[in-house]
Amino acid sequence: MTDSDMSTLRERAAKGDADATDQLIELATEQGNLDKLRRLADQGNSTATDQLIELATEQGNLDELRRLADQGNSTAADQLMELTSE
Repeated sequence: MTDSDMSTLRERAAKGDADATDQLIELATEQGNLDKLRRLADQGNSTATDQLIELATEQGNLDELRRLADQGNSTAADQLMELTSE
């Protein structure tokens, strides 16, 4: 995907295009990009939050899971507990 395509996708997502947002989440997940997922999750996107938790768990990123758990995310708290008890 070109930079121009990405810009267009981000613009569409910013205007509330759910399909564009889903594409951004998919791309960020495929790229393993926690920062992009975090931005979308912090905007209240539950799909991005779910993908962020999954990716953070796969990467063993305890800091990210802790951050989400501290915000009240029970799934992140469960994953954090599971990873730290191993």
